[in-house]
Amino acid sequence: MFASCKAKNEDIVSEPNKDGAIETVVSVKHEKDFDILTTIHKIWVKNHLDKTLIKVDTLTSLGTTLAEGQDKDGNVQTAMVKKDYEFYITVK
Repeated sequence: MFASCKAKNEDIVSEPNKDGAIETVVSVKHEKDFDILTTIHKIWVKNHLDKTLIKVDTLTSLGTTLAEGQDKDGNVQTAMVKKDYEFYITVK
């Protein structure tokens, strides 16, 4: 009944084709009143890392929200957590 929910995502790559690729990592770190967006591009040419480009920006914090989670004993807890940005990446 729920078989379609477990479909394999064929877009996940364990390692880029280093013969010619741009490998990108995007992350956000929450600070007290702002967030830090870090974007890292690794440029692979003929199986060698040609260059690494790093860009760091500060972003306005989205604030906080209530979220439920479980502790190590399985007890459900509600806590105030920082809101996360959603990522939408377009490749042309």
